[in-house]
Amino acid sequence: MVASSRALAGQLNFKVGTVRRLGGYPSCNIGFELEVKKRRRSVRVEGVGASRISCCCSDSVIPIRRSSGSDKSSDKGEEWRFDLKKSSHTHRVRIHASPALPFASTQSPFVSKPDKFYPRCTPRNSGPQSRDTPPKRDTGIANEKDWGISLINENGNESGTNEDGSTWYRESGEDLGENGYRCRWTRMSGQSYDVSSEWKETWWEKSDWTGYKELGVEKSGKNAEGDSWWETWQENLHQDEWSNLARIERSAQKQAKSGTENAGWYEKWWEKYDAKGWTEKGAHKYGRLNEQSWWEKWGEHYDGRGSVLKWTDKWAETELGTKWGDKWEEKFFAGIGSRQGETWHVSPGGERWSRTWGEEHFGNGKVHKYGKSTTGESWDIVVDEETYYEAEPHYGWADVVGDSSQLLSINPRERPPGVFPNIDFGSSPPPPPDDSPEELPPSQ
Repeated sequence: MVASSRALAGQLNFKVGTVRRLGGYPSCNIGFELEVKKRRRSVRVEGVGASRISCCCSDSVIPIRRSSGSDKSSDKGEEWRFDLKKSSHTHRVRIHASPALPFASTQSPFVSKPDKFYPRCTPRNSGPQSRDTPPKRDTGIANEKDWGISLINENGNESGTNEDGSTWYRESGEDLGENGYRCRWTRMSGQSYDVSSEWKETWWEKSDWTGYKELGVEKSGKNAEGDSWWETWQENLHQDEWSNLARIERSAQKQAKSGTENAGWYEKWWEKYDAKGWTEKGAHKYGRLNEQSWWEKWGEHYDGRGSVLKWTDKWAETELGTKWGDKWEEKFFAGIGSRQGETWHVSPGGERWSRTWGEEHFGNGKVHKYGKSTTGESWDIVVDEETYYEAEPHYGWADVVGDSSQLLSINPRERPPGVFPNIDFGSSPPPPPDDSPEELPPSQ
């Protein structure tokens, strides 16, 4: 599985760029039909054992000792526990830390108190109601109904002053282009009476004669303490030029940065669905809190015919040089597949500990388990055990179609008689994305 740092710089940068539509203008036919088939199934291969997913090692919880980077706790060790059995969602690895440190749970104090970014204002009359709070971590991709996008039909602009002295501005417009392209948009902004805090938000919908439709939001803000944030969300509908299937794609990027401490975070999420059950999901995350930094990448791929690939890679480090992490992947098809992973730790002095493990599931109730560690542990056994994995995503094509009513209801420009969309299928299929894992990423 490839989840190395080769795309880290591009994926986890904190630069705010122009929001662009995924893949340009896709080439597709007019009036394609959305096929909705809602079905889910899990695969369970019966064996003698009763456990669903057992740990690959002799003990289910792997402790890792490390020295603390703070002076107050330098006289005692800190224990990390990697629990491979418990799971709160489709990913089967949960990392527990004592004391609580990075990965999915740690949040900067400035993020946990969103109200301090700047006070919420209520504009008078027809002023825009700003969502003047920073985004929240680990919330994934919101549904369109959560954004409340409501575009104004008339072009124009207006402004006003609220009772607390803050001001606001709103403008709406429409951009037209070739091939029936149309973008309707509304931009809003506001600032406090002393200009110490401000916010901006843009809504848009796009369409053209190929059948492409897009709905999106971008928002940003800052406060008097110097805290800043940015977030963008979009979903689009198009017809894949190679499979000729309807496809819906959703994505979100979020980041926040503290103005009073060395703390901030960034997340990029994406989901892709087609009408035959093909699904791809993934996320890249990064965070920093003073002397500690952490990263996480994960992905899921369902081919719609029963083949499943999932992977996760998490790691963290301190400025003193301590590093630790955990990664795993699983591949299954028709009850046969494998799981493998590694847990590792590097001390400030460069001493490295790791434990690797693997499972081979034969589809007949037999599972081959193997592994080793740098401390001399090793195992290689075949056991009678039940195999369980998710053959389909818990949220699939039928779900995303049901949650995309506003996207699907976008009306394109009227096409004059005898005018047809410009369709360019290209000369070759697009290359596979860099985030598609083929092997476990290298250890940090």
